[in-house]
Amino acid sequence: MHPATRRAIFRRLQAANPSPTTELLYGSPFELLVAVMLSAHTTDRAVNAATRNLFPLASTPAAIVALGVEGVKPYIKPVGLYNTKAKNLVGLAQQLIERHGGEVPRTRAELEALPGVGRKTANIILNMVFGEMEIAVDTHIFRVANRTGLAPGRTPREVEQALIANTPAEYRKDAHHWLILLGRYVCIARKPKCPTCILRDLCEYPHKTPATPPVAARRLPLPSRVRTRRRRRTR
Repeated sequence: MHPATRRAIFRRLQAANPSPTTELLYGSPFELLVAVMLSAHTTDRAVNAATRNLFPLASTPAAIVALGVEGVKPYIKPVGLYNTKAKNLVGLAQQLIERHGGEVPRTRAELEALPGVGRKTANIILNMVFGEMEIAVDTHIFRVANRTGLAPGRTPREVEQALIANTPAEYRKDAHHWLILLGRYVCIARKPKCPTCILRDLCEYPHKTPATPPVAARRLPLPSRVRTRRRRRTR
């Protein structure tokens, strides 16, 4: 893809959504870390349903540790793989207390050393909490980057590297949010909504979904003429 086309893509995404952000609900860096960690293999909606109940009771590492694994489980049942995630969440909270004074660390190595935290989660925290120009690649972004030709790659890591290398600097901070929202609501997996996509003329996808032709109006038969009898005038 030509650099000018990439710039045009991000220019349009920015114009449509000048201040993009995550759909996860959170009120602190720790809550964001927890929400992103829980979001693996599940939807943001399910995570928000869980954290709406969890965070009012336990929104700090110490409070999570106090709940324990069995105490956490009932709150995160809406989330997929909640048994494993409950264990990871308590382990994560314990490590934050023991190694980082209860604060979210700001380096990739320290973040990825936490239970349940991988590269994608670390990238989101580095970007949203610490303002670094990282781009997290999930299934939505992987699909959009390959389908549009924006940053083709065989693995999420390849796509991430291509996006970092080719995204204009002024758009790199928000690129993750724009692309994930595009993939979640427009450039969906089974039948992308190409006819309504703001990038349809810039996208290099060769199998764009065609516009649905309007249903032809059915011609209804004209009503038959109703014959009325004239009344005889009476004198």
